Amino acid sequence: MKAVLFDEFGDESVLAYRETDTPEPGPGEVLVRVSRVGVNRLDLMARVGQVGKISLPHISGSEVAGVVEKAGPLSSVPAGLRVAVAPYLYCGQCESCLRGEENVCLKSDILGLGSMGGYAEYVVVPEKSLVPVPQGVSDSAAAAVTLSTITAWHMLVEQARVRPGDVVLVWAAGSGVGSAAVQIARLQGAEVIATAGSDEKVSRAVSQYGAKWGINYRRQDVVEEVRRITHKRGVDVVFEHLGADTMASSLKCLARGGTVVTCGTLTGTRTEVDLWSLFAKELRLVGSYGGTRRDLADVLKLVADGRLEAVIDREMPLKEAAQAQARMAGRGQFGKILLAP
Repeated sequence: MKAVLFDEFGDESVLAYRETDTPEPGPGEVLVRVSRVGVNRLDLMARVGQVGKISLPHISGSEVAGVVEKAGPLSSVPAGLRVAVAPYLYCGQCESCLRGEENVCLKSDILGLGSMGGYAEYVVVPEKSLVPVPQGVSDSAAAAVTLSTITAWHMLVEQARVRPGDVVLVWAAGSGVGSAAVQIARLQGAEVIATAGSDEKVSRAVSQYGAKWGINYRRQDVVEEVRRITHKRGVDVVFEHLGADTMASSLKCLARGGTVVTCGTLTGTRTEVDLWSLFAKELRLVGSYGGTRRDLADVLKLVADGRLEAVIDREMPLKEAAQAQARMAGRGQFGKILLAP
């Protein structure tokens, strides 16, 4: 099969499009013919050796939609079934899994990190990680929502518990996870302040995806703008996925009793927290990690019902994975970049 691999860690130039062996599914596994695979920040971090224990050569790709080609021993999944792959792999036996919290499995992995991923014509995945794609949802839309959108859903619906009437600040609304967060917050009945790094992205977040206000964080002070918009009250929830550089500002943007929910460390893992404000204003700082098969099924149904849009920046041939990753690294995209084997 054709795949994009890297044999060493480095910049985009280490990615090679070449022939490699087609994997065989083992017991409880299936072989999926990849139709679309999303490009994710995790892919860039894996390529430079920044995350996980990665064996070389390696195939990245956590956001997969396709068709079951064949099932391995002990698997009864029919060939031809259209599926999305829930990217957070789990054991099914630890205490977290038994509580239904497979995203924080004690033996967890993410497709395309410890395992080989979907930058290929075929990928082997656990049968239990498959979620059928509803009728009317394209392969492109299914791939686009498999990781970023379920992350946003888990953050806002299950962890921050956004309610009607809340005001939610979303950082980097032009990213895959940010563009999903704007829509999900609106679905929960909240009003959204969207930040982005260009006036064009701010405009799209407002005009196309339902944000009520927009802030260009490159030329405006986000804390001051939030205070102005909310008449000094602050927001109820901050959707935080950038990390150290924005965390202090995120906490300053909160109203009393507000919540920062965070899932990312793009700009660093360590920051300072003003503990006086944290307890005196009864703020909450909540971590959130990925999402579950149930989250993916819920999101796909929303897409099928026309209530949630899979925001796609562009689709590119698999052999152009290096260019796709460079576009993501330069923050040029709005929504998901997809690769087509």
